[in-house]
Parts: sequence; C-alpha cells; structure tokens
Amino acid sequence: MASGIFAVLDDIAALMDDVAVASKLATKKTAGILGDDLAVNAEKATGFLASREIPVLWAITKGSFINKLIIVPVILLMNVFLPIATTIALVIGGFYLAYEGVEKIIHFLFHREKKGEEVITENTVDDREAEKKKIRSAIITDFILSVEIVIISLGSVLQSELTTQILTVSVVAIIATIGVYGIVALIVRMDDAGYQLIKKSDGKGFFNTLGNLLVKALPIVIKSLGVIGTIALILVSGGIFVHNIDYFHHLLPNIPSIFKEIGFGLIAGILTLLVVEGGKKIIKLFK
Repeated sequence: MASGIFAVLDDIAALMDDVAVASKLATKKTAGILGDDLAVNAEKATGFLASREIPVLWAITKGSFINKLIIVPVILLMNVFLPIATTIALVIGGFYLAYEGVEKIIHFLFHREKKGEEVITENTVDDREAEKKKIRSAIITDFILSVEIVIISLGSVLQSELTTQILTVSVVAIIATIGVYGIVALIVRMDDAGYQLIKKSDGKGFFNTLGNLLVKALPIVIKSLGVIGTIALILVSGGIFVHNIDYFHHLLPNIPSIFKEIGFGLIAGILTLLVVEGGKKIIKLFK
C-alpha cells in the first residue's frame, strides 16, 4: 500500500517537473506577446484620477482572469476537435487589434485637441460610462492577446501528454495575468510612491531625489507606453496575419519580417476602420 502511494507521488513529481520545464519554454516563446500585452494594457489603464486607477486596474485584471478561464478550455477543445478554428479566431482578433491601432494613429494625427477629454475627472454618469467603456476595451484587447498567448504556449507542448498540456497552458495563463497587471499596477502608482518618498525625506537626500524622479518620470512613461502600445497593436496584428496565413508568410520573402508585420497590420487596420465607419453611416441612414 505504502509503495503504491510513493509511486503515485513519484508520478506527480515527474509530472510537475515536466510542467515546470514546459512552462519555462512556453513563457520564453510568449515573452514578446507578454511585452506587447504589458505595453497595451498599461496604456489603457492610465488616464484616470489617482483614486480610480487601482479600482479600474482591478476590474481589468478580473476581466483578464475570466478571459483566461474561457480561453484555456476552449482552445484546448478546439485543438482536439477543430484545429482550423484556432487560426480563424486568431485572424479575426488580428483585425480587431489592427483596427484599434490605426484608430489611435488617426486620433493622434487629426484629433489631438481632444486629448484632455480622455482623462476621467468627475464621478458623473458620463465619466462612469467613459470609464466602463475603457475597461471593456482593455478586456477585449486582453482577450485577443490572451488567445495568442495560450495558442503559442500550447504549440510548445503539442507533443506532450494532455495533462501536461493543460497544466502548462494554465500556468502560463496565470503567470501572464499576474505578471502583466502586477507591473502595470506598479507603473500607474509611480507618482504616489514618489510623493511618499518626498514627504518622508523632508525634501532632501537620496529618497527626495528618487521621489522627484518617479513623479517626473510618470508622464514620460505614460506617453511612451501610449506610443509603444499602439505600435504593439499593429505589430501583433500583422504578426498574426504573417504567421497564420500561408500566402502572407511567403509573400515578399526578401523584406524583413518586422516590416511585413507593420505593413499588414496597417493595411488590415485601415480596411477594418473603413468598414466600421461605413457601417456606422449606413446604420445612421436607416435610423
């Protein structure tokens, strides 16, 4: 009886070891997407009153966990019964990411005077709706990026047993959520940490200098994340098309992959934007 228990424990230990190795490999393969996920979501989690930053970030984090709870089992089942559906889901998501990226570029080029309107300033009904809208947008974007993270991590363990696949994908999904949103939380609270350091240092010494640096760095970090997040949206979407559509993958072989991804991302975003805006105008005509 005792030998049977030890045998089971040995099997569990071996399985956990396999999962640890597979998770490390899968995390390395998804590192680029995790970086994009961080840039995109950090940009989306900013622009609120300090008192609303953590509640908004927590709402997005909860949405991200729910996304993973939906995505992981669905992708695993799709991989078993209908592998082509995974590619279709990725491509559809690619169009959405491209649309978001191009929309941000258009907004920056032609509507910069409205920039101040994006910050949530009061607890009015309109401001709450704007906050909810930004949270929904962040959760939708997280959903699409999570699909790619899960698919890439699954692809790294396709030769393993089903149990190892399930555990590995689950571990990577949890690491992705906690890691990304943990770092985002640190970013959005940089200025508060800086003010606390300034206050405790009585305006002098190393901690005062560090505090001032954190306070002054936050606007630069937020602006940088806005730019990086937009570029990430275009690159991720273009990468989806290049790596999942065979024709695009072999098209223009002499051009570096990054330029192809940017090009396809921009083209897809412009086309999607035209379709969306055209659809809105048609709907208005029939109202």
